[in-house]
Amino acid sequence: MTVDPKIGGGLGGHPKGLNVLFFTEMWERFSYYGMRAILILFMIAAVKDGGLGFSQEQAGRVYGDYTMWVYLASLPGGLIADKLIGPRKAILTGGIIIALGHFTMAIQSLTTFYAGMMLIIVGTGLLKPNISTMVGRLYGPNDTRRDAGFSIYYMGINIGATLSPIVCGFLAQNKEFKLFLAKMGLPPECSWHIGFAAAGVGMCIGLVHLLMQYKLLDHVGERVKPGDITEAKPASAAETTSPLDSVIPEKKPFFTGDEWRKLGALGVLLLFNTLFWAVYEQGGSSLNVFADKNTQTSIFGWHFESSFLQGLQPIYVIALAPVFSWLWIKLAERQPSSPAKFALGLLFLSLGILIMVPAALLSAGGQVSVFFLVTVYLVETLGELCLSPVGLSTATKLAPRRFQSLTMAAWFVSNAIGNKMAGELSRYFESDVPTAMAYLFGGMAAATFIAAALLFALTPKIKQLMGSVK
Repeated sequence: MTVDPKIGGGLGGHPKGLNVLFFTEMWERFSYYGMRAILILFMIAAVKDGGLGFSQEQAGRVYGDYTMWVYLASLPGGLIADKLIGPRKAILTGGIIIALGHFTMAIQSLTTFYAGMMLIIVGTGLLKPNISTMVGRLYGPNDTRRDAGFSIYYMGINIGATLSPIVCGFLAQNKEFKLFLAKMGLPPECSWHIGFAAAGVGMCIGLVHLLMQYKLLDHVGERVKPGDITEAKPASAAETTSPLDSVIPEKKPFFTGDEWRKLGALGVLLLFNTLFWAVYEQGGSSLNVFADKNTQTSIFGWHFESSFLQGLQPIYVIALAPVFSWLWIKLAERQPSSPAKFALGLLFLSLGILIMVPAALLSAGGQVSVFFLVTVYLVETLGELCLSPVGLSTATKLAPRRFQSLTMAAWFVSNAIGNKMAGELSRYFESDVPTAMAYLFGGMAAATFIAAALLFALTPKIKQLMGSVK
């Protein structure tokens, strides 16, 4: 495989391939977050209103299973690309399967609902890990544009996640659109499925752009074959120190002591990462239902759909990510260590979900102000920016070089478990029982606060295990 790091002509002087991957991922995230914004609302909506009529408990379980398997599917998806078809074919195949999944969900039946989700899981497993791999391959090992390139790519993710709840949420929930459907002779309750179809249309736009620029990914999209890896030359006879060396191989430990220590540090961080996402992902489940049932979805006389609020967190990320980047650079050697940043992320998350306690109690008197959720999502995003990008970077630095892919797989597994826990926790959400909601959110706040305090206390020990890694 030949990679020319000098290829430019793309966004901000980056390789042209970045343009393709930026827009492909933007539209894939549009489809994923558009469907996610209305998923649990569709499940708990009454059958007469076009929903499935699920209980909160049943919907929470399905939501947790779905978001868990979306992450876990990246493991076989990466393996298929590495061993069989290469990342370029994997993302094309995955995108097609994702689109088919969304259009399958546009058909009104319980069977097609589950079948569509299964297709989206399989497609995302093929696309998600391999498109990130291709972004990395655009740059040579010493190319200083790499970090900036990933930053641009990350912006594409959040642009897609911002736009999709507005489009899909409007089509699924808007009363005027439902009246329009009725005037056209269509049942208004089919609006949910039009929302799911819109997510599929978004993925199709990404696929069209990918195919139009497919050749730009020739040099980064093929499977790496054994012959592409440069092997070290064997020592000559004159360099051999003993005839036994060629007969009895030197025994080496599976991991060195330093590697074991670093893996131990990473294992601790993975536990806290799991807890973080178990609470943070309430945004798509219990907080999404709270927005729909218990929140005044209007500002200064302008009414909007409850699912629109799902776009707040990516908007905050787009606005605040440059600020955090500047802050860490400004602090330089004085910036917190990676474990301390993790602890800060948990602390912000605790403060964010704690705001939901008074919001829940006040809902006994009717729907509460939307500014509760606006503030909750802001504070939680501060936590995300302390933990998520730092965690990805730290995982790659702590991983033994020969097991970096496996280590990143462990990171995906911790995210998957966190998403499953989020779904399980949301099963206990009761929109019509304010005290029950307050206990649920208060329990989450207490758990994450205790975790933050514990991690702050463990930070010196974890830093010792990390060695030279900051």
